[in-house]
Amino acid sequence: MTGPPTVVIAAPSSGSGKTTISTGLIGALRAAGHRVAPFKVGPDYIDPGYHAVAAGIVGRNLDPNLVGADLVGPLFAAGAVGADVAVVEGVMGLFDGRILDDSASDTADPAGFGSTAHVARLIGAPVVLVVDAAGHSQSVVALLHGFIGYDPSIRIAGVILNRVGSPRHETVLRQACARVGLPVFGVVRRDADLQVPSRHLGLIPAAERRDDAVRAVDAMTAAIGAALDLDAIVAAARTRRAEHITAWSPSDALGDTGEIARSGRRPVIAVAGGAAFTFGYAEHRELLEAAGAEVIGFDPLCDRLPADADGIVIGGGFPEEHAEALAANDELRDGVLRHARAGRPIVAECAGLLYLARELDGHRMTGVIDVVGRFGPTLTLGYRDAVAVGDSVSFTAGQRVTGHEFHRSTVEPGDDAPAPAWAWRDHAGRPGTHGHASPAVHASYLHVHPAGAPASVTRFVRAAVAARAADGAGEPSR
Repeated sequence: MTGPPTVVIAAPSSGSGKTTISTGLIGALRAAGHRVAPFKVGPDYIDPGYHAVAAGIVGRNLDPNLVGADLVGPLFAAGAVGADVAVVEGVMGLFDGRILDDSASDTADPAGFGSTAHVARLIGAPVVLVVDAAGHSQSVVALLHGFIGYDPSIRIAGVILNRVGSPRHETVLRQACARVGLPVFGVVRRDADLQVPSRHLGLIPAAERRDDAVRAVDAMTAAIGAALDLDAIVAAARTRRAEHITAWSPSDALGDTGEIARSGRRPVIAVAGGAAFTFGYAEHRELLEAAGAEVIGFDPLCDRLPADADGIVIGGGFPEEHAEALAANDELRDGVLRHARAGRPIVAECAGLLYLARELDGHRMTGVIDVVGRFGPTLTLGYRDAVAVGDSVSFTAGQRVTGHEFHRSTVEPGDDAPAPAWAWRDHAGRPGTHGHASPAVHASYLHVHPAGAPASVTRFVRAAVAARAADGAGEPSR
């Protein structure tokens, strides 16, 4: 397939309003009768949640750092099946990519690796630049001229002027855009009501806000839809360079998993969700199911562990915001601990690591791992090239991955904490270890995109099958 007409929403810098514009555009296109496929550049889990509310289908990520540049096109094609237009929200500034340890190697390509520009080039899509017009007048000419000329391989199709103050301000800005030959696809006035509430790690996830999130998206859809020239944006999207792309397939990515199907009852994998655990990639569930698992969601704030769970996946989120409620669900906490002690597998990332701790900010957690979690003032953020220290339920010793950290908490290991999960070097080249891994549990702050490491999914499901067989020749474990 070639994929649908596509537009990439970018900006000169973070904070320009990309998420509001992108979410409102997705909602407005859907309201106009389009089937919209929403995407986000980079590892961000939160923005795709708002995209999903606007589009009515799951939002997906496109991140060359986590999956490799060669997989971006196939993942895009897979996520765009059935859509007649795609909207891709960028990350940071248009050319901002991963900051490499060797700065000299960062000069070969004007588009930083994993940047919005890089992804736009990989999928052949035109860029619409969102410019925060507050404080700008005629000088916006120089800004636009610089972005147009910096990398000729990136085609900027037009501009959306955001946070415009007055009709006179709009006139001056439109004249400036005309001087550099860029059409204006819309003008959005300053409106405090369009702000999405945020906290220490950015926007509050849509899954936590629920009805409020729907109302916020409806407001963005109405305001942005009225401000933008949707026909002009769709026309720009149709100029995407349409080349044949083989869509990513979870079954093809996994290869032969026939022995799992032949093992008897499908292994049941319980995946944590709800307000406290909102972070996850859509491809993870698809890979688990392609590997032969039955995936059942549960909310650690209020649910019990599914009775037949052979394995547990606990992704990222904000457990520090819900620590008291998590601690109050004694039955689930005890069930997760029994699951781990029985040797049944658990994989946990970031928030999941904190839930497996003995306690978090003084609140009792599951106690699966002898660590204590604390929320703090320091943000840990960035990509990590990691090596698995030993064999675990997900990875083999020496396996290399690129993952992403994003948290303000820390964990302090106790005397009985398991061996480290990962080894890596920090930005200064200092070696260190991270996370914890035991025969049944793999837990760390590192978020790994499963499409970039599909063998880890197969290994985990196989561990669930083996644990179930050890429990009782394929019978439910409890």
